[in-house]
Amino acid sequence: MKKTILLTALVLNGLTLFAQSNDEKNIKLFYKKALTEAKCYSWLEYLSNDIGSRLSGSKGAVEAVEYTKRQLESLGLDKVYLQEVMVPHWVRGEKETAYILDGKVKTTVPICALGGSVATPKTGLTAEIIEVQGIKELNELGADKVKGKIVFYNRPMNPENIETFTSYGACVDQRYAGAKEAAKLGAVGTIVRSMNLRLDDFPHTGAQSYGDLPKEQYIPTAAISTNGAELLSKSLKVNPALKFYFKQSCETLPDALSYNVVGELTGTVTPQNIMVVGGHLDSWDLADGSHDDGAGVVQSMEVIRILKNLNYKPKNTIRVVLFMNEENGGKGGAKYEEISKQNKENHIFALESDSGGFSPRGFSIEADDVNLKKIQGYKDLFEPYLVHSFTIGHAGSDISHLTSQAIVKAGLKPDSQRYFDYHHAANDKFDAINKRELELGAATMTTLMYLLDQNGITLPAAN
Repeated sequence: MKKTILLTALVLNGLTLFAQSNDEKNIKLFYKKALTEAKCYSWLEYLSNDIGSRLSGSKGAVEAVEYTKRQLESLGLDKVYLQEVMVPHWVRGEKETAYILDGKVKTTVPICALGGSVATPKTGLTAEIIEVQGIKELNELGADKVKGKIVFYNRPMNPENIETFTSYGACVDQRYAGAKEAAKLGAVGTIVRSMNLRLDDFPHTGAQSYGDLPKEQYIPTAAISTNGAELLSKSLKVNPALKFYFKQSCETLPDALSYNVVGELTGTVTPQNIMVVGGHLDSWDLADGSHDDGAGVVQSMEVIRILKNLNYKPKNTIRVVLFMNEENGGKGGAKYEEISKQNKENHIFALESDSGGFSPRGFSIEADDVNLKKIQGYKDLFEPYLVHSFTIGHAGSDISHLTSQAIVKAGLKPDSQRYFDYHHAANDKFDAINKRELELGAATMTTLMYLLDQNGITLPAAN
């Protein structure tokens, strides 16, 4: 009887020991390496604290290219190289000032120029202000009510959405195209409520465009903090005739030479098939850009470091790409695709991290039904690490340029609840990063790269 019990225990122990698949063992190792030996946090500390902001054309952008190239070279990859790309060079100038002018009472509010904006006159701009909830309402008012005024776009991000990027997408048009549309109606400037779900005193910058307007019609545009927007809106309800003053000194310089940074492990079975993992190396100029997108840069570097450190021999070529100029032009992603086409490269998968360094929850996927179901089939492998969301959605701005005939794209999907507290603002600094969350994101990305390298993607059936 005792022998039977002992044998049963050994068999059960054996089943417990050997039932774990190779994939499960490797994934566990990826997370162990990320949580105990990762370099991503120290890489990000240097990018953020020693280099700082990295807006395209800036000294910080130059230093970031040099630093990340050195770090990739130190990993012993098969190739590390730079891709030349010409990028916009916009500079903010001296710190902006603004105040609400109600009779003789001046109330200062925090603003920051939007990327690509022109400056106000040197002495600043003062005008009556008109509040709208968006471009549609602006156009309904017409030129008679808008001409000669500053337009104040005050549509907030909707707090009801659990997915905060949905809220962002629903109101970011007023930031990007608000100045252009207001200028068409004769406005002299625009002020835009910051893309932020909480009430605070940080104005959030971001890209804006004058489209095809002639330069003589360009008007200055700035973001106002959410607290500032609330105060301005309440003040207008009391006195619709009050005025607003703001001064900014930004300008656009000639395009500058910059680079994408690329490193790769050559595939051992189908090296002609390329799998990309990346983030964007540039950031806005108000802070270090630790979440946007220093986190994505170092997580992507960590993916290839983990694989190299484990002496993993990929079937396909795995390439880390640190794109330049995502924030105000997208030139790096476009240049990468241009060079890819020239070289007749075939990309089968691209993974981007550009949603902050928070705890990973899953992936936003661009794929046909067959490949979506294939990735969703890996769900059980991710669930022990609290990664569970595999849904159709936008994968990333830089990899959106890739147009290989058969390609699957994915974006790391961290918990998004706090992302817009920091996005494009002066508080997007290294102290906002949690080391463990950053490392978990890198391990999660490594896992998906590994699974798709091992199992490939399903090609569409020939007609």
